[in-house]
Amino acid sequence: MPHPNEIPQYVIDRIMAKRGKLEVFDQFDPKKTALVVIDMQNFFVAEVDTAKSIVPNINRLADAVRKKGGVVAWVLLTVADEPGGPSKWPIYHDYFFKPGKMEAHKDGLTEGSEGHKLYPELDVGDGDLIARKSRFSAFIQGASDLHETLQARGIENLLFCGTATNMCCESSARDAMMIGYRCVMVLDGNAARFDEDHIAGLTSFWQSFGDVRTTEDVIDRLLVAPGDARAAE
Repeated sequence: MPHPNEIPQYVIDRIMAKRGKLEVFDQFDPKKTALVVIDMQNFFVAEVDTAKSIVPNINRLADAVRKKGGVVAWVLLTVADEPGGPSKWPIYHDYFFKPGKMEAHKDGLTEGSEGHKLYPELDVGDGDLIARKSRFSAFIQGASDLHETLQARGIENLLFCGTATNMCCESSARDAMMIGYRCVMVLDGNAARFDEDHIAGLTSFWQSFGDVRTTEDVIDRLLVAPGDARAAE
């Protein structure tokens, strides 16, 4: 079941009071844009209806970004290199889990496990990027090589989808903005386990880190090549 996506009015009011408009970014050059899909792995998606519900929108966005000349990057949380191997993030696993929960999390997100794999209904293209991260954020120093890979391709704009909205998606989008990317979180392309968590992640991000826009809005209005007549609409 998809999330209700009504943003609280007080958030809209605060955004308008701060900058006078809801959307910071009017246009993204598609060829300088990447769709970053966070943690849509079996471990997080297979038994979570809200996460499964966003798969069609992610696939639509991925297809549109590819056709317009942009990049699609699938990001996998990878917490161990092999079964029984040490955690790549010991402070998290040592302190934030009961022992049984820790082992399930570590084993389920170990390279090569079934839980680590991308959810099978996602449309992954041959030319897409696959990146691995060892922290909530893909853009915090040392967590992955995604920033360097995107910079080498001339990427300036990022669209974020995935799960969980208020955890790895929001963390990645915040950090990306703070190192210089123009960022958008896709309202109906992110999911959390609970509606309240989903809305909290989006509203926190929208007030100071970037825009929140729908799948349809991103495809039809935001991804506009320079010189396209729609850019003036």
